[in-house]
Amino acid sequence: MKLPFQIALCIGKAIAIAARIVDNNRGTNISGKIATKLCPNFINHFKKIDYNKVIMVTGTNGKSTTTNLIAHTIAKSGRKTATNGEGANMMGGVATTLIKNSSLSGKFKKEFLILEIDERSLPAIHEVLPARNLVITNLQKDQVQRNGDPDFIYRKFEKVINKEITLYINNEEPRSKALEDKAGQVVYFSVDKNENSFEKNSFYCVTLPCPKCNHKIEYDYFNLESIGNFHCSNCNHSSEEKPQVKITNIDLENNQIECGEELYPITYTTPFYIYNYAATIAVAKQMGITSEEIASGFKTFVNPGERREILTYKGKTIHYLRMKQENPETLQSAIDTVAKDKNSKAIFIGFYEVKDFLPYYSNTFYFFDCNFQDVTKTPVEKYIVFSKTVCYDTANRIIYDGADSSKIEIYDYEEDISVILKKMDELKTNNIYILTGMKPYNKIKSFLAEEATKNG
Repeated sequence: MKLPFQIALCIGKAIAIAARIVDNNRGTNISGKIATKLCPNFINHFKKIDYNKVIMVTGTNGKSTTTNLIAHTIAKSGRKTATNGEGANMMGGVATTLIKNSSLSGKFKKEFLILEIDERSLPAIHEVLPARNLVITNLQKDQVQRNGDPDFIYRKFEKVINKEITLYINNEEPRSKALEDKAGQVVYFSVDKNENSFEKNSFYCVTLPCPKCNHKIEYDYFNLESIGNFHCSNCNHSSEEKPQVKITNIDLENNQIECGEELYPITYTTPFYIYNYAATIAVAKQMGITSEEIASGFKTFVNPGERREILTYKGKTIHYLRMKQENPETLQSAIDTVAKDKNSKAIFIGFYEVKDFLPYYSNTFYFFDCNFQDVTKTPVEKYIVFSKTVCYDTANRIIYDGADSSKIEIYDYEEDISVILKKMDELKTNNIYILTGMKPYNKIKSFLAEEATKNG
């Protein structure tokens, strides 16, 4: 059934209201999903959208955080903004955002539209909503069951970028930076070498072919996995010496960063976040937001999608780090967090099959792209490795990087996670790290809540 835009919009608004009444935390894309089915080219019909103030954020890692940070910073400056900050980043989610922020006639009521966009969905969404600002956080291995090789996504991005677009790209990420020639204007964001930077010389360390000539990419240092100051061994593809936005000093003691001659407060200090801040400065400056306004936004930013929590269990402190479990970069970030803690600790690691669609995904390549050596060099009382599918691969990878095998316990089942978590009772240390994908989150939180109730 095909309906006129006006009727589809009214139906979409009614569904959005109903979804909010039923559960304000759900229904982030259902109204747009239905509306786009009812009306051909539904998004095309919205009016008064200034495409110069539509900002799309895509890439492998950091999309949600960067989108939330840009939206918060611009809104804090007094501009009216709309965003799909809940993470509904496909066509239905974008349509839902427009439904919620438009009049009954389809007139967009805000000044800025800031959208997180799924990499595969970018071409289709940009065709109906031709944003003139595109942020690419990075382009790395991810969701191999869905995306295959990063070159597949690279080719999708190539089709979108044109001379009307201002492209904001990571100066230290070779793949996305190779798209620079396609855009009308390019703004590079960068993070200078700092105390978290590192070099790699492990047996498992590999580089990537240059996106422009297929020769070897060489790194002077890394700020993140596969992100750092680079140059091609053959052609002129390399990091810019003078990017427009460069974080030159990261002061972790005072929670601030320096960019140009300006100091900005930050609430999150992991290396991934520093690039998110850099990208936001690049976009905000381009949109006319002052340094003072940016600093005000940064100071009050709280990431609704933060996946790191500190919990308690019978007097023990639990650092819970969870991730989507589909690429090595997010896992490496969690590993780096654990490695910084030089105190005695126990580490629980549980990665599962990803059951989003058939065939289910249990590839373990991301373990072997990561470096556990800095963790195994710290005092670890026990490694508890669990899951039905990849626990043995995980344990082997840790052993290859120097873990004492006698400290590793393996549990190749997942039905009753409480049995595994109760191993904390046997530990001497009160310092616990739990690293998992998204799947066990609710079970782990429920177990801890139940135990807290039992113990008063």
